[in-house]
Amino acid sequence: MTANGDRQLPAALAAAMAIRLECIGEDRVDFEPYESFLTADETTDWFRAWTGNAELNGDDFRVFGQDGTGGYAAFWLVRPGRELVQQPVVFLGSEGETGVVASDMGAFLWLLADGFGPWEAATSDEPEPDWAPQGNRDLAAVAERFAPDHRASAAAIIAQAGNEFPDFDDTIEKLCR
Repeated sequence: MTANGDRQLPAALAAAMAIRLECIGEDRVDFEPYESFLTADETTDWFRAWTGNAELNGDDFRVFGQDGTGGYAAFWLVRPGRELVQQPVVFLGSEGETGVVASDMGAFLWLLADGFGPWEAATSDEPEPDWAPQGNRDLAAVAERFAPDHRASAAAIIAQAGNEFPDFDDTIEKLCR
């Protein structure tokens, strides 16, 4: 990732993020999408601050949104030679919460359609007591258009991502100082 590289979101993600922007404050999903990826410099600055490790860079992440406390949603570039949309989506929270929330962008689209944001997915084993997901027909239409073969419930998407990347939390923790 370069500081001045392509910051444009993939078309499917951009379509979903446009809908999410309209839903902020209405569906109780704590996710504020960006209109483009953070720059490499912004991502590196954040990742160094988040881990307390000045030796790191943010090259393994493409940040595309945040929750209300400043936790970030990003693609984690862990699959060498694979397209961005084939990389897992992760959440790195402001209070140290971490989690792989979807195995790829297609699964992430269905997670959103099922009424979950990255924070809700990463903390799904300890949900807020008065929160319940609310499916979104417009997001489901985006998911159906761009990722019909990824249709699954949020619970299945979260479980699959966790099973595929069980060491994510430990990997990130080892980078922290």
